[in-house]
Amino acid sequence: MTTSVERRRFLKSIAAAGLILPSMSLYSHAMAEVPGLDLGNAQSFDFASLIERAKGMATEPYEAPVAPNPEIVGRIDYDTHGKLHYKRDHSPFSDGSGTYPLTFFHLGMYFAKPVHMYLLENGQAREVIYKPDYFDMPEDSIARQLPANSGFAGFRLHENQARDDWKTQDWAAFLGASYFRAIGDEGQYGLSARGIAVNTATSTPEEFPDFRQFFIEPAKNPEDPVTVYALLDGPSITGAYKFLLYRGEGVTMDVEKHLFVRKDIERLGIAPLTSMFWYSEQNKSFRFDWRPEVHDSDGLELWTGGGERIWRQLNNPETIRASAFGDHNPRGFGLMQRDRDVKNYLDGVRYHRRPGLWVEPKGEWNDGAVQLIEIPTDDEIHDNIAAFWVPNGEAKAGNSYQFKYRLHWQAQNPFPVTELARATATRMGRGGEPGTNRPKDEIKFSVEFEGEVLGTLAYGEFPEVVVTSSRGEIVRTKIEPIMDTRIWRAAFDLKATGTDPVDLRMYLKRGDAPLSETWMFQHLPALSNQQQG
Repeated sequence: MTTSVERRRFLKSIAAAGLILPSMSLYSHAMAEVPGLDLGNAQSFDFASLIERAKGMATEPYEAPVAPNPEIVGRIDYDTHGKLHYKRDHSPFSDGSGTYPLTFFHLGMYFAKPVHMYLLENGQAREVIYKPDYFDMPEDSIARQLPANSGFAGFRLHENQARDDWKTQDWAAFLGASYFRAIGDEGQYGLSARGIAVNTATSTPEEFPDFRQFFIEPAKNPEDPVTVYALLDGPSITGAYKFLLYRGEGVTMDVEKHLFVRKDIERLGIAPLTSMFWYSEQNKSFRFDWRPEVHDSDGLELWTGGGERIWRQLNNPETIRASAFGDHNPRGFGLMQRDRDVKNYLDGVRYHRRPGLWVEPKGEWNDGAVQLIEIPTDDEIHDNIAAFWVPNGEAKAGNSYQFKYRLHWQAQNPFPVTELARATATRMGRGGEPGTNRPKDEIKFSVEFEGEVLGTLAYGEFPEVVVTSSRGEIVRTKIEPIMDTRIWRAAFDLKATGTDPVDLRMYLKRGDAPLSETWMFQHLPALSNQQQG
C-alpha cells in the first residue's frame, strides 16, 4: 500500500498548499477565435465512438503514458510547480459564450503523465495545444524548456464569470490519475472521488488508471451542466466516461461509465470515494495532536436496498482493515462529515465545512457490497479512507460493466430520514462504574443520538437499546437523556478478550418500531490497549 498512500499524500498536500492553480477559461462561440490558444484541427466526436475506442483498447497491450522530456518534468518539484500560474488573458470564456471558465494544471514531478484536453462544440472537438506561454512562470523556471504540445496535468472549473471573484474561486477539479473533487454547499473542498479503484488493499499492488483525454463542453447558462467526456486507461482496465457537472448550492455530478477489463482484477471498486480520518472524539489521544478532532469525514453512511439506514463510524486502525456491507440494489452510500461544530476542530482549514459525498445509484446495480477500506495514518496529509461498490462475481479479462450514478457534494445527506434519530457522536472509555474496581477487559461505549422522533417520547418513557457484537459479551446497557439538550446517550460495556476485531451494532426502538438508524463500529482491542497504555 506504500505507493497508494504516497500518491494520496501528495494529492492532499498539494491541495492544502493552494497549488490548484489560478484560472483560465477555454471556450468561445467559434473555437478558432479562442484568444491566445493554439487549437488542433477539428475532429468529429460522440460518446458512442469513445466507448468503442475504450472497448478496443482493452484488447490491446497497455502502454503507459510517458512524460514529455521526463528529465525536465522530473525537476518541476512541489515548490516549482506552485509558481506556475495560468494567464487570465487566455480565457476563452471572457466573451460570455460559456458560464464557467476552465483552468489547466501544469505538468510536474508528481503529475508527470500528460493529459490531452479538447474543446467540444456541436460534435466537433479540437485539442488545446500546450505552450509554455500560457503560464506565468519565473524567468529561470525549468518549465520554460518544455516544448509545445507537451500536454497538461488536469483542469478545474471556476465560478460563473459574471461573479467578480471567478478568477480566484473554483468549484471542481480533475487532477492526478482518475481523481476529481468538488466543493460543497459550504464552499469548501474536502474528500475526493475517483473514476475507478483497482485492487485497493489487496494482495495485488493497487493500480491507478489515468484519465488520458478530456473532451469538455461548457454550460451556456448557469443552470446548465458542464459536460465532460473522459477516456480512462490503465494496466488492467479501460473506460469511457460522461460527466454532467451542475453548480447549484453544492455540486451535483451525473456519471455514466462503460468499463472494459483488460486483465483480471482482484477487487474492482465502482464509484470510489477517498477521504481522511485521523482521529475524532472516540479515539482522541494526547499522542496525536493538540486539536480536538482532525478528519475530512467521520463516518460511512448507508441506505440499503432493503431500506435500512446505517451509520458506520470511521476508524484509524493499526493495520489495514477492509469491511464489506453486502446489499442488493443499494439506494445510496457516502462518506459524510456529520460533526459541523467548529469548536470540535479549532483549525483554520475548516474541517467543519468539509462536504460529504453521497453516491446515488441509477438503475439496477444488482448484488454486491459497499466496501470500506481503513488504512493507518499518523498525520492529516494522508488520505487513508476509501469506500466503493464492488459488484458480485470476478472481474475477469474480457468482462465489461456499465454503471450510472449521481454524486452529491454537500454537507448533509440529500435524502435525510426525519423519522429516525441519527448517531452524532461516538465516545469510548474505561468499562465499569465510577467508584468501583474497573475491569481491565471491558471498554465502555457511549453513543449520542439526536432526532425529532426522540421528542415524541412521553415523560418517563425510555427507548429500548438493542446491541449486538460479533464476539464477546455486552454488559451494563443503559440509556438516558443528556440534561439541557435534545440528545439521548446510549451506553454499554463490551467485555472481550484477545486482540481480534469486534463488530458492534446498535439501534434504538419503541416496541417493534425502530427509533434510530443502525449505528455500527469495529472495535480494535489492540489499538484501544495502546491508547490506554
